[in-house]
Amino acid sequence: MSAALPVTVAIPTYRRERVLLDTLDYLLPLEPGPAEILVLDQTEQHDPATGQRLQELHAAGRIRWLKLETPSIPQAMNRGLLEARQDIVLFLDDDIRPEPGLIAAHAAAHQAHAEVLVAGRVIQPWEEGIDFSGESSFRFAGVNAFWIDEFMGGNFSLRREAALALGGFDENFVRVAYRFEAEFAHRWRTSGRRIHFEPMACLHHLKDSGGGTRTYGEHLTTWKPDHAVGAYYFCLRTGAVGGFLLRPFRALATRHHLRRPWWIPLTLAAELRGMAWAIALYLRGPKYADQAGVATDA
Repeated sequence: MSAALPVTVAIPTYRRERVLLDTLDYLLPLEPGPAEILVLDQTEQHDPATGQRLQELHAAGRIRWLKLETPSIPQAMNRGLLEARQDIVLFLDDDIRPEPGLIAAHAAAHQAHAEVLVAGRVIQPWEEGIDFSGESSFRFAGVNAFWIDEFMGGNFSLRREAALALGGFDENFVRVAYRFEAEFAHRWRTSGRRIHFEPMACLHHLKDSGGGTRTYGEHLTTWKPDHAVGAYYFCLRTGAVGGFLLRPFRALATRHHLRRPWWIPLTLAAELRGMAWAIALYLRGPKYADQAGVATDA
């Protein structure tokens, strides 16, 4: 058995059952593996079998199972930064299948590049089996290394102290937390740091149909502002006034609305409510990681 790498894997999870256990079953045997795995669990109550298995893994010291009271992606990720015992923190989705070299590739990228956020390769279900070797443009399923401007929240790593120096993730990205990665990337790059896409750090996204952000429904078929609020808040935080003003029109200019015009007033209601909510959040100021105190384990 090879020595564990100095990496904390942090997995925010919400209302996931079997697929969460499958993700852990894929990660635990990896060689080399991470020094620790944090499960940042926002689920109110698990199925008995899932809860029992998580408790067993926690008691055996194979994971650290932290139960959080409020469903919030950025809040869970901030907790991961605060709780991590390793310098490098690798955030992963709770419905993934990693390639064997995932952890090693992230660690190697940080050895090779200073002051970087490492974005790993993510293969979606519809991209399985496609040969991307001939492509010259960037995509997250691609096989060529790039310096990029943004990252996907389900497979990226960074150094804990660098992230906390920026305040961590903004917890004002509520509900679906749409665009929270882009806002953090904006702050990261503004601070003079870079984002490196490392294709060797590869995983397969299982895209489970239940739980996670899908708990809040689909953005095209909801009158609630849970998806829209993050888009407007991102524009306000990054000074993209044009994007803020144009968003309602873009939200309605879709094939879905052309084919189903009865959805237009409901979508417009969601957009206007999201806009108002975003303005209120912006006026309060960003809500960053609370570094004054860390809650206890589950």
